[in-house]
Amino acid sequence: MFDTKVALVLRDDLALWQKLNVTAFLTSGIVGGREELIGTAYEDAAGNSYNPLLVQPVIVLSSDAAGLKKIYERALSRDVEMSLYIEDMFSTGHDAANRATVKNYSPEDMPVVGIAVRDEKKLVDKITKGAKLQS
Repeated sequence: MFDTKVALVLRDDLALWQKLNVTAFLTSGIVGGREELIGTAYEDAAGNSYNPLLVQPVIVLSSDAAGLKKIYERALSRDVEMSLYIEDMFSTGHDAANRATVKNYSPEDMPVVGIAVRDEKKLVDKITKGAKLQS
């Protein structure tokens, strides 16, 4: 049904609260500014309205730190847009601080704990090769 695929890859040693936090932030990066990815509002039988959701399924994968680093490097080398979450962001309190901490690192030193990509299915599969379904 979709020509593209949305995949998140999380470092496998994160605490559950961290995995959930990273998933939320990475997903917001994928949908941010892309109106075509957001559906229309939901409504129940009583007429209550609910926010629209992402129109496309998301696959959540995991990898160890070394594998995640390779996946990150593959995405960079293919010039694929990605959402990024790094270790330091667990201790920041707002968006500006998050951006500032990312700015402190070169790509080879980036302490990546999660990335999200949306691109052509085959390309996303190549980039995320080696990652496993999150359990």
